[in-house]
Amino acid sequence: MGSLEGRVALVTGVSRRQGIGYAIAQRLAGLGADLFVQHHVAHDAERPWGADSIEDVIAGIGGRVEHTGADLALPDAPDRLVEAAVEAFGRVDVLVCNHASSGPDGALGELDAEKIDAHYAVNTRSSILLAQAFARQHDGAPGGRVVFMTSGQNLGPMPGEIAYAASKGALVGIMSTLSHQLIRQGITVNAVNPGPTDTGYAGEETREWVRERMPLGRWGQPDDAARLISWLCTDDAEWITGQVINSEGGFR
Repeated sequence: MGSLEGRVALVTGVSRRQGIGYAIAQRLAGLGADLFVQHHVAHDAERPWGADSIEDVIAGIGGRVEHTGADLALPDAPDRLVEAAVEAFGRVDVLVCNHASSGPDGALGELDAEKIDAHYAVNTRSSILLAQAFARQHDGAPGGRVVFMTSGQNLGPMPGEIAYAASKGALVGIMSTLSHQLIRQGITVNAVNPGPTDTGYAGEETREWVRERMPLGRWGQPDDAARLISWLCTDDAEWITGQVINSEGGFR
C-alpha cells in the first residue's frame, strides 16, 4: 500500500478503541501520516456502550497525533475543527468523516422535527461543511482525499431508524456532485459503507441476526473497513472518485 509519509490526515469520530475511527487512525498513522483527530466523548458516554479514556485512545494510535473535542452538531464546529488541524500542522491533505449520531430515532409515527434535525446536523450538514472547509485550505497538492461514511441505506431498509437512514443516505446522494467539483482541485471524494461492524453497540439478538446473514459467519471488524479507507487515502487510489464502496463481507 502506498505511503502517506509527509501528509496530514484529519479523522473525526475517534472516541473509542473499539470504534472504526480508531482503526482508521491507526492505519493512517501506520502509513506514515500525521494525525489530527476529533472526538466527542459526551456522545458515547450517553450511549449504552459508554466512553473510553481519550488519553488511552490517543496513546494507542501511534505516530504524531494531535486531538480536540468538538460537538459537530454546532454550526461553526466544522470550520473550527479544520482551522485547529491547520494550526497544528500547517495544512490537511486527507479528511475522513467517520463521525455519526445514532441517537433517538424511530419509525413513521414516532418522529418529530427535533429528531430528524439532530441527525441531519451531525451526519449530513457537518460532513458537507467539513469537506468545504477542507477544500478551502487545500492548495491543489497531490493526495487530496475526502472519505465519507455511509451505512448501506441505499441497499435495504433500516427499520426504526428513519432519521439516521435519511441523514446518512444524503451523503450518497451528494457524492457525484461533490466529487465533480473537487476533482479539478486535486481532491477525490468517496464514501465507504462498512456494513455491520462489531463496535460494541449491538445486543445479542441483533448480533445473531446479522451473523446468520454473513457468509463467513462473523461480523465485520473495525479494521476491515479501515484497510479500505486507508487505501483510498493513498496515491494508489488517485483514479477513484465519486464512488460509494460497500465493504460488508457479502452481507445478505
